[in-house]
Amino acid sequence: MPQRTSLADADCAIAQALDVVGDWWTLLIVRDTARGVHRFDALQEELGVSRKVLTERLRLLVDAGVLSREPYQDRPPRYEYRLTRRGRALLPVLIALQDWGDTWVLGDGETMATAAESSKEAARVHALVGTRLPELRLIDHEGVSRDPVAGTPYTVLYFFPGAYTRRDAYPPGWSEIPGTSGCTLESCTYRDRSAEFTAAGASVRGISTQRPDEQRAFAEAERLRFPLLSDAELELTAALRLPTFRTGGTSRLKRLTLVVDRDRTVREALYPITDIEESVRAALAAVRNESPSGA
Repeated sequence: MPQRTSLADADCAIAQALDVVGDWWTLLIVRDTARGVHRFDALQEELGVSRKVLTERLRLLVDAGVLSREPYQDRPPRYEYRLTRRGRALLPVLIALQDWGDTWVLGDGETMATAAESSKEAARVHALVGTRLPELRLIDHEGVSRDPVAGTPYTVLYFFPGAYTRRDAYPPGWSEIPGTSGCTLESCTYRDRSAEFTAAGASVRGISTQRPDEQRAFAEAERLRFPLLSDAELELTAALRLPTFRTGGTSRLKRLTLVVDRDRTVREALYPITDIEESVRAALAAVRNESPSGA
């Protein structure tokens, strides 16, 4: 392995962190393991990196406690690489980098909760169709750990920036950010049409990066009949590379909807969403079109 230059500033947390993850291949490995790519050959194919470089970077991340090396085959021995608790703590860093890139490299620097139809963000979301959601669990508004994908033939996952019971609970300047308004309308529209989704074989889940207690207050106030899931740790956001924006010191999900089947495959992706009621109709139509009975 090539000699690494040590960053000698022992009192600077930035320098010490870069001593672990400063190499760009390293963060891309963290990105792909968060997406559910765990085996050496799959990582090499995904990254297009040489076996030598990948071996070195994986060893570095295991030694640093960012990845664990777990056997999945004895003869010959084969291993999977999975994020540890320390590794999952890097997910907000990845999301912050993605948000910065979307805003300042691919975009024009404006903070937005939506995007243009022709944007790279939109292309990234639409590319999710045909891919599978990795297996993970999120805490719902009642404090229960749930798989985002329900046991019904289809699950509609609508991602929203944030919804609160009190107007003064929103971050300063919230209403001035394009795309933030409408979270209450979206949740209530899904509530009012929940019987239609059920009849079509679909469960509905709302997902935001809010804390479960914040979601619980909103769900109770609006009498929602389906769970709201908290991705406050950004695990699902990082796994799917979902678009975000940052306000009030928190990364927020931009408004989008995914229709997922029982096998965790994304069947439909709606983004950007500019007409909330139309997006709910489109999600219902997608489920009905996928349903064998056409319910």
